[in-house]
Amino acid sequence: MPKITFIGAGSTIFAKRLLVDILTFPELTDATIFLHDIDEKRLETSTLVAHKVVQACNAAATIHSSTNRREALDGANYVITMIQVAGYKPGTVIDFEIPKKYGLYQTIADTLGIGGIMRGLRTIPVLLDICRDMEELCPDALLLQYVNPMVMNCWAINIATSIKTVGLCHSVPHTAQYLATDLKIPYEEMNYLVAGINHVAFFLKLEHQGKDLYPQLRAFAKNEDAPIRRRGMVDAVRYEVFQRLGYFVTESSEHFAEYVPWFIKRGRPDLLTKFNIPLDEYINRCERQISEWDALREKLLTEETTLDMQRSAEYGSLIIHSMETGQPRTIYGNVPNANLITNLPSEVPVELPCLVDKNGIQPTHIGELPPQLAALMQTNINVHRLTVEAALTQKREHIYHAAMLDPHTAAELDLVQIHSMVDELIEAHGCWLPTYQ
Repeated sequence: MPKITFIGAGSTIFAKRLLVDILTFPELTDATIFLHDIDEKRLETSTLVAHKVVQACNAAATIHSSTNRREALDGANYVITMIQVAGYKPGTVIDFEIPKKYGLYQTIADTLGIGGIMRGLRTIPVLLDICRDMEELCPDALLLQYVNPMVMNCWAINIATSIKTVGLCHSVPHTAQYLATDLKIPYEEMNYLVAGINHVAFFLKLEHQGKDLYPQLRAFAKNEDAPIRRRGMVDAVRYEVFQRLGYFVTESSEHFAEYVPWFIKRGRPDLLTKFNIPLDEYINRCERQISEWDALREKLLTEETTLDMQRSAEYGSLIIHSMETGQPRTIYGNVPNANLITNLPSEVPVELPCLVDKNGIQPTHIGELPPQLAALMQTNINVHRLTVEAALTQKREHIYHAAMLDPHTAAELDLVQIHSMVDELIEAHGCWLPTYQ
């Protein structure tokens, strides 16, 4: 009977998704689930949802909830982090609005760019505090780390703590499903191999019944009438990158557009139109999610609600189930490189296939990536490394350095603007950041 602790369980919709995944495994129905959040109202809603999931699964799981993090962590076997430090307001809004004053526009701002840098700086200290509690209260627990910016967060945890962790993201299976749809191939029949860093990982192999699918995908990409759409968005950015670099990237077009200097440029509205780039997409997404959460809470409080019990593509429950039962599985996880990808830095977290069973997370050795892919990743790794350095040393100069070397920021702003913007962002974040010297 494992104890599974959710940190940031007030992310009700995501917590519910993981609860369904966990409790639909017969071997996990007697788990102890401990929900923690600092927001009492959100925690109350997530607790209501958790009890409904238990009932719908006819499970024997025990649900606990508390705003006391140490109580939630004590004796845990698995810890799942899903926090958003400083929340949508003020954190995310600051990340978007101040850069706009300098003419710097973003789409998601949670992984790279100036928004990703600032999110990392306010998130890393909190994650390290969680890990220090874990070192005391559940030192052998596995941390299933879902919080962005994934590379920065996992890198800091790996350097500064002894906690075993794996970073998890659904971009690999979701993209594989999209490609299967585009190519009219049953997803279950596809074989693929992906490697890189989170959000900038590429399909090194894409096959169906032993046949390379890349020639077919290239033909599809050149078809101007092809329905290259995701959730109503044209997926043009990564198809363009695919045609230029020869491999398909895992992260969506709206994300990837801000990891490179080629698509969001002042004075080039034609690029935004041609590639259908949704500026401020994360702001709009947060507003929708807040409305959905408010509507869900109202329904839970006022009427009998039937929850959708369909399993998701998230890896968290699969890892827990494999480690508890010994059933072997392959998942995609973010783990320290340790020469798994030979032409990336050895200490950077990399995303690649991992075997999971009772022995835990066992990553696959990939070898050398195509040089153009490794070079592109390195432009992002530079920013991740410097942001982690800033967070761990609290040296303000490394925040400037990270912003100076960020591909999108450097393409749009000069050095004076970058320094001024960073200063303004630090001041606006106030107590959400430690003091930088």
